[in-house]
Amino acid sequence: MKMIKSIPPEVREFLEKEGGSSIFIEGASGTGKTTLGLQIIEEIADPQKSFYLSTRVSDEALYKQFPWLEEKEMRSQITDASKVFLEKLYGGEAEEEEKLDEDREKIEGAKEFLDTIREEGPPEETDRTRLNQLEKEIPGLERIYDRIDHVLPDRSTLVLDSIEGITHKYDIDMETFVMTLQKDLVENSNTNLIMILEKEEAPDLEYLGDGVIKMERYQLEGRDVRTIHLRKLRAIKIKQPSYLMSLEGGRFKCFEPYELDISGEQEWRPVESPEGKYSTGTEDIDELLDGGFDAGSYNIFEVGENVSNEEFFSVIRPIFLNFITQKRGVLTVLSGGTHPENLREDLTRFVPESQFNKKFRIVDYFSSKTDKPYKMALAGKSQSQYRKKYNETIQELKGDQEEGILDYTGLDTLEYMQGGEVAVKQLLSGVANTKNSDNLGIGIVKPGLNMSQEIKNMADNYFVILSINKTPCIYGVKPKTGLYAIVTDEERGSPYIRLDPIV
Repeated sequence: MKMIKSIPPEVREFLEKEGGSSIFIEGASGTGKTTLGLQIIEEIADPQKSFYLSTRVSDEALYKQFPWLEEKEMRSQITDASKVFLEKLYGGEAEEEEKLDEDREKIEGAKEFLDTIREEGPPEETDRTRLNQLEKEIPGLERIYDRIDHVLPDRSTLVLDSIEGITHKYDIDMETFVMTLQKDLVENSNTNLIMILEKEEAPDLEYLGDGVIKMERYQLEGRDVRTIHLRKLRAIKIKQPSYLMSLEGGRFKCFEPYELDISGEQEWRPVESPEGKYSTGTEDIDELLDGGFDAGSYNIFEVGENVSNEEFFSVIRPIFLNFITQKRGVLTVLSGGTHPENLREDLTRFVPESQFNKKFRIVDYFSSKTDKPYKMALAGKSQSQYRKKYNETIQELKGDQEEGILDYTGLDTLEYMQGGEVAVKQLLSGVANTKNSDNLGIGIVKPGLNMSQEIKNMADNYFVILSINKTPCIYGVKPKTGLYAIVTDEERGSPYIRLDPIV
């Protein structure tokens, strides 16, 4: 099996199983149906045994829209059917047609002989039973069957773009046409058939096919979101019914759930940043911020309700690691649900534990004493004692060089511990102190927080992290950015991430 990451694994399994299968691809205009059909030929099928037939655009228009087609040497597999359906399938030369007829006669004669001596096995020629029963002739349709004959007994793939274009052009009942291809080519001639529809849905046809895929595009806060829905794939278990997808660069790509791959654990190598900036540890986010967070800035990450800790931490982890490895201090008030020991174990996979103990501090509101060097126990302390301990810890983290530190706060914890009004006052004070220093402030906003509006107003940068079909995504409110999928950096591996634009 080919290891393909851009097409849903269920679709790959469906098209690679034994025998022919048919899929309807439906959706509104511009949702990526043509792109998916072409990439199925390139990545799942054998391009030399596959055919793409378009009734909507010319082949030259396809090459302009999808320049990778020529790079992949797929030109010979694309047939422009917009002028005369399949007229150019064999080049249109009379001599070639005569030679083809001669070859066909020899092949058919040989097959007739073989049929008398071979046991039942893969089909050697296309079944034409339904084709011969069509009341109307579709010019050149028989040539499709001829080309598939040359591929048999190997499996071929035929992409028709679109079904409406063919049936409307030749005034043929759509259901009859689909049934003809389904019976002749799919069920009896070992062919994978991809049928692209111009409709958003076609319930009157869906029962005829083995699979149905629907592609959608919608808006999220003015940003395009693209999804692919696996509505039916006969005999295949659909583990994930919907995937986030993108059409960047004219290529179809779906995104699978994010996972931290720790099989090749590595020491974190810091990402450098310009003077007066702090890198996020992720170069793509740095680029959105014109080089990174400004020293003395306060920055908010709003985390959606359906975002898992691992999805959210895929963005935060690189920030922590980058500070620690550059020998800069980190002071944290963790969000609810994040355990200090789990955080320590996570980060010390990528930085030495001694360095973590020296430069990382976690505020513990529930302990009055601790033997852990990275914990700051504050339970039972008065406000003045708390402030004194806090200032001492900041100075310890800054060190003799007075390096700027990262002041990280899970604002849900702050609101829970201090109450709404007190928390807002404490936050305003903390933000003011940060902006009058060379420190970096980061606040984490979880759903249901009462002081959300005050936080938005004071933030220098504001990002939203959400999960779409089990894929973590991020977009900027300040600065305003497009929507990006969060994925593992394939070159450097975990825990480095990169952002893939959803276009």
